[in-house]
Amino acid sequence: MLKRTDDVNFSLSAYRRMSLIRGIERLCLEFSTGDSPVAVGSIHLCAGQEAIPVGTVEALHSDDQISATYRGHGWALESGIPAFEVLSEIAHKATGINGGRAGSAMMIAPEHRFIGENSIVGAGYPIAAGVALAQKLQGTGGISVVSIGDGAMNQGAVHEAMAFAALNKLPVLFICENNGWAEMTRADAVAPVPRQAQRARAYGIRSATVDGNDPIAVRDSVASARSHILDNDVPVFLEFTTARLWGHYNKDIQHYRPRSDAKDAEARDPIAALRARILNEGMIAEGDLDRIDDDVEAELEQLRTSVVTAPNPDPATARDHVIGTAPSDFLVSTQEREPSETTYGKAIAAALQTELAARSEMLVYGEDVGVGGGIFGCTRNLQKEFGATRVFDTPISESAILGSALGAAMMGMRPVVEIMWADFMLVALDQIINQMANLRYITRGTSIAPLVVRMQQGVTPGSCAQHSQSLEALLFHTPGLRIGLPSTAQDAHDMLRAAIACDDPTIIIESRAFYQRKEEVDFATPVQPIGGLRTRRAGNDIALVSWSTGMPVIERAAELLADSGVEAAVIDLRWLSPLPESELIEAIGKAGNAAFVMHEANQTGGVGAELLCRLRDAGIENVGRLGTPDMRMPASPVLQQEILPNAEAVAARVMAQLGKV
Repeated sequence: MLKRTDDVNFSLSAYRRMSLIRGIERLCLEFSTGDSPVAVGSIHLCAGQEAIPVGTVEALHSDDQISATYRGHGWALESGIPAFEVLSEIAHKATGINGGRAGSAMMIAPEHRFIGENSIVGAGYPIAAGVALAQKLQGTGGISVVSIGDGAMNQGAVHEAMAFAALNKLPVLFICENNGWAEMTRADAVAPVPRQAQRARAYGIRSATVDGNDPIAVRDSVASARSHILDNDVPVFLEFTTARLWGHYNKDIQHYRPRSDAKDAEARDPIAALRARILNEGMIAEGDLDRIDDDVEAELEQLRTSVVTAPNPDPATARDHVIGTAPSDFLVSTQEREPSETTYGKAIAAALQTELAARSEMLVYGEDVGVGGGIFGCTRNLQKEFGATRVFDTPISESAILGSALGAAMMGMRPVVEIMWADFMLVALDQIINQMANLRYITRGTSIAPLVVRMQQGVTPGSCAQHSQSLEALLFHTPGLRIGLPSTAQDAHDMLRAAIACDDPTIIIESRAFYQRKEEVDFATPVQPIGGLRTRRAGNDIALVSWSTGMPVIERAAELLADSGVEAAVIDLRWLSPLPESELIEAIGKAGNAAFVMHEANQTGGVGAELLCRLRDAGIENVGRLGTPDMRMPASPVLQQEILPNAEAVAARVMAQLGKV
């Protein structure tokens, strides 16, 4: 039977590419064994699944973007990353695509259209949806392709991403590589339905189950899906059934796996099947096919030698690229506004309005931020002015909101997304800590995430324990983030604009207790780079230090102390990251070389503890602190008042600290 020329050519190309992927996976196993392994740690190998990335990429165009699961070496190679740089990365060499910072399971190379592997199960789906959002808004004509394993189909982030993509009609191809195993558990023991494609249909997404061991079937199904995505402005889901020939990871002895299952996988080896097909259909003589094998082996031998002898990373670079340099220039306000009295909330709205008008790449979205203008009114009328493509509502899906913001930012957008309560970020903290905060460091500064996450926190009368936490210490602990907590309307405006101008993921934590508070704001004040504290009141005896909701407390405490003859400076830290440490030490030195730190968050593990430790390291011994007791927050205003720090308590502690009682 005559075969189409393109099928013949592709079959031969696929055979070589699949063989190279398999060979590199064998080298990974070799490198990770012995007394002095070249590669250390867990390595998740894709042996048996090579036809899926090869067939998929054959059907893609150069402007399509690719994201992969942690079993993604084949995807990285097919995206165009040179084999030497892939294998060097797995071996943690300086010549790796990420200089050894990513290793096997987290390679990222947007310059090769590879958004990256993701070692957090299912986390790539929301990010890929954000990539697709950017592609749609930018009109690139490309699609976002993302692959996960069947076990990841039970992750909430996966379903949030599919709902988000379906609702927004995003050009994304969701792929599930179903190898029958969810890590070390049989897939049918944890999957509610036999076919993962059935689950995608619940979101109105066109889906299909395809033989993932046949690169031609993969290619053709992806080509069809790509056309359908672009012709109809909808996502598509493809489930590729495949076989996992080896263990879950390089050290897996597979004690849990029946021999019959392993033999069945071997019988479905896609490379062996393709070789047999090529010979049976007379596409090429066996000798010529053997020469392809020899050529691949020669390439692998060269790779082995080159990677083994490649240099290790320079230890002096280990601290580089955690966070970027603050921009030195900012957009000048496009609005002529005189200083005026306004609310904290309206000052935020003014900052968003100014930046949206000046930056075509900026987006504002989150729960209820579009039509309703946000439950605190901070985005009111923005959708009317800038349209529903730039200011829009999302499902109640924090993983989709945060993950998509990262994906969109990687593609050149500047999203400002809102998480309604800081407490709600906890359901999607992965996208902040494991995803956003890592990007600059892993890519050595070649890829950035210029995005802002707005949220509010703190106690107000009647707020329950799930709506009243102060969680800044969780984020403060995470390198790679910038964190600001404005306490005035002026700072709410200026700090948000500084955050939007920043190329690092920036968390702005507001307080709902302040939203309706009126103050004068000068909208023409030049925006300053992120960082720096404010001395709100001068004093020579001691410095009272706080931020956000702590500021009214210490300002009142300073007044009480003044009545007792103690002149206390009042310092608003404002930015926790980057921490203005030297500036703080200098300010405390001018205030009697004594300090008292107060915060609304519970005391143990709070930011105050870190500040006191650093002050003592700097030789400032006269220090104290006060936070909320280590307990949950009651809703009753009477009970809240009993446990929250107040001005009287701060003043009493300070008097005792200074030995004046």
